[in-house]
Amino acid sequence: MQIHSLRNHSEKEHLAKVILIVEDEPDSLRLTRRILQIFGYTTIEATDGKQGVELAKARKPDLILMDIMMPVMDGYAACSAIKTDKATSEIPVVMLTATGYELNKKLAEKLGADGYVTKPINREELLDVINQFLPTS
Repeated sequence: MQIHSLRNHSEKEHLAKVILIVEDEPDSLRLTRRILQIFGYTTIEATDGKQGVELAKARKPDLILMDIMMPVMDGYAACSAIKTDKATSEIPVVMLTATGYELNKKLAEKLGADGYVTKPINREELLDVINQFLPTS
């Protein structure tokens, strides 16, 4: 588990907004973290779904970005566990995946995912989805 925060006053600040990134691929994790930090978010990180569920329960982030294909527990199972637990069910979960198939999107939605972003990560698309759930003041 890692916690990161980086302030950059050149963009809108999102003070006190914490985003949990659940991603096992180091390059994708670094890229996502960097984008979020540039825009003033604090990030916490997990490298598998089981860690993600545990961090969601312990830290109650404002939003979760969840990869689908991961070791130990995949993103579908982790999303379902988060959404069926009363302590975490209200946290928005956005799935991040390299597979943009409509069937995957429907399954993610059925398991409670609130959004879906296809990799490779596009900064504007990612921020648009985040802003749907964490609007700026």
